[in-house]
Amino acid sequence: MSDKATLEYQGKKYEFPVVKGTENELGIDIKTLRASTGMVTLDPGFKNTGSCESAITFLDGEKGILRYRGYTIEELAEKADFLEVAYLLIFGELPNKEKLAKFHMDIKAESHVDEEMKKILDGFPKSAHPMGVLSSLTSALIAFNPSSVNVTSEKDMYHAIVRILAKFPVLVAWTLRKKKGLPLDYGDNALGYVENIHKMMFKRPNEEYKRNPVRIEALDKLLILHADHEQNCSTSTVRIVGSSHAGLFASLSAGISALWGPLHGGANQAVLEMLEAIDADGGDTAKYMAKAKDKDDPFRLMGFGHRVYKNFDPRARIIKKAADEVLGDLGIEDPILEVAKGLEKEALEDPYFVDRKLYPNVDFYSGIIYRALGIPTEMFTVMFALGRLPGWIAQWREMRLRGEPIGRPRQIYIGENQRPFVPLENRG
Repeated sequence: MSDKATLEYQGKKYEFPVVKGTENELGIDIKTLRASTGMVTLDPGFKNTGSCESAITFLDGEKGILRYRGYTIEELAEKADFLEVAYLLIFGELPNKEKLAKFHMDIKAESHVDEEMKKILDGFPKSAHPMGVLSSLTSALIAFNPSSVNVTSEKDMYHAIVRILAKFPVLVAWTLRKKKGLPLDYGDNALGYVENIHKMMFKRPNEEYKRNPVRIEALDKLLILHADHEQNCSTSTVRIVGSSHAGLFASLSAGISALWGPLHGGANQAVLEMLEAIDADGGDTAKYMAKAKDKDDPFRLMGFGHRVYKNFDPRARIIKKAADEVLGDLGIEDPILEVAKGLEKEALEDPYFVDRKLYPNVDFYSGIIYRALGIPTEMFTVMFALGRLPGWIAQWREMRLRGEPIGRPRQIYIGENQRPFVPLENRG
């Protein structure tokens, strides 16, 4: 096979190198396209455009494969915890016991958030959407950590990474407790990383915190499954903002804003809102499955199928088991969750959905688990951001260490041609 691709236009031929990845993915390197031809490519949504070369996450939507640094998502979810996966994504290898212990100890040492941050949080009304609060608080961290990261210094880079991994869960917990009207909590450094997050979020002021292994394990798995997902909207945002040499915290804040959209991180919130609407209409799942199959009906079934995974979402298989365990352990009687079970059963048995591979995806099951854990619907995307944090950090670090140029997409102009200026008094 030739290692060149040829473009022919108006009798002229232009050759461009073909790049091959370690998983045999092929791409045409067109960085000299405009200089050599005067043309650009037009690819709305960048569906066919690779913005970078990356060694972090491999995704094959047709085969249902997701790997972090070469490790399958199935094996990581079963055998690793979230902090191990965070280390793997950011630094490229699974840590040994000593490195993991030091990583956790260094994170705990940075877990204090400046008391003045509470004043910023107090400025938000209870009605404020948690994602807006979280994005603002993450940006505000810059004011308390004003020095920029020296990316050529491993020590400075490590310190910045540890600092955000320590403080971000506190901001997430504070955002939830603000929503619920609970006093703010700093957690307990004697606990594991995810268990401490659970305590910070849910400990009530008049009760002793009681560890629930099923809840903590389900939360740990959810965070692992959301930790990275290649060059999606929010990750691309983190990289393109970081390409201007904006700092880590500023880039992460931009990623949070991108994640907020209902077509991205807001999907699991949309699932629960759909389930609530079905329940309010009587809970007839068969009726809504029929509406979903009717192309003339505006109803849209949320949480089924996936834009990238064409056969199945490997994360959904893992989290379905966790959802079953959580619901079984907690013994919750919730009409919304009964609606979810009904939709799941019908989708897995109905030939219309089976033939089109419209299976329940990770957003469907994660929404169910978050509701069962007592997390408000508006907080679902915040939890997604908490899980995605290591991936964003890893992508930002990789982009800066590779010295990637500032992101600057081109366009095809379709506006007015040059025209003369008309004085105000002469305009009709």
